[in-house]
Amino acid sequence: MDTHTAMQTYAKVVELGSFAAAADKMGQARSVVTRQIAYLEQKYGVRLLNRTTRKLSMTDAGRAFYERVRPILAEVADLEQALQAEGQRPSGRLRISAPVSFGILHLGPAIAEYLQQYPDVVIDLDLNDRVVDLVEDGYDVAVRIGPLQDSSLVARPLAPQRLLVCASPDYLRRHGTPATPEDLKQHRCLHYAYASTGNEWHFEKDGQLRLLRVNAALRANNGDVLRTAALAGHGVILQPDFLVGDDVRAGRLTEILTDYVNTSITMYAVYPHRRFLSPKVRSFVEHLEARFAAPRPVPAPGAAKRRSR
Repeated sequence: MDTHTAMQTYAKVVELGSFAAAADKMGQARSVVTRQIAYLEQKYGVRLLNRTTRKLSMTDAGRAFYERVRPILAEVADLEQALQAEGQRPSGRLRISAPVSFGILHLGPAIAEYLQQYPDVVIDLDLNDRVVDLVEDGYDVAVRIGPLQDSSLVARPLAPQRLLVCASPDYLRRHGTPATPEDLKQHRCLHYAYASTGNEWHFEKDGQLRLLRVNAALRANNGDVLRTAALAGHGVILQPDFLVGDDVRAGRLTEILTDYVNTSITMYAVYPHRRFLSPKVRSFVEHLEARFAAPRPVPAPGAAKRRSR
């Protein structure tokens, strides 16, 4: 008898709680299921299940066996999927989660390019600044920017992002330009509600870390809202280069506190831990790497001067 098949049957009996349910689920006769469990018990010389007319329960040996068998079966299933996928074009539905502003500005064009290359993939994109549970919510891949919390996920770094402190020229004319992080206490700050640092903005100079708790004139869970307010002259903003960099380069916003370094953040492609990826997930992550990967972060203004001291 095939040991692997018998292991699959045993796992299904445990998960469904009965021989009959497992037989129905697997399309087998109940007698076949019974023989497979008996085969395992005879092969390993232990009783795996306690069976009565009303109840089915695992023995201690059966529980230990199930806990060891479950990851083995998952590994074999992944291997079979990978072998079957060899040479196949990516296809099927791909569920993606990404932050709103980044999704609109940058991920949308990247997805358009991907679909042109892989027309058999159907994209289901959810833009939300909330950190979703990939496994529980059924996502295949997510784009995340900043520190990661869940170590059970695979995270592929795509590109570093420098955080910029900036304000509109009009705001700085009316309120003055902060010379130190502490000066921000006298200014209107526009704060991102989902920041991993809470209400604190982090600055570093000469190896000394400074933590500043800001009093936000505007607090929002979306960076575009804060950017719009900054452009309108309502305060000082701390946001990644991908969101405000073009405004700084065009002069619509002015970068300030350039003698201080803000902790850079990293953009990741994140997906549930699987040794063998489906073609659609693998190809999409590789596409993001090719499009967004930067060889080195752009140095902050004044960085060369600081290094020469």
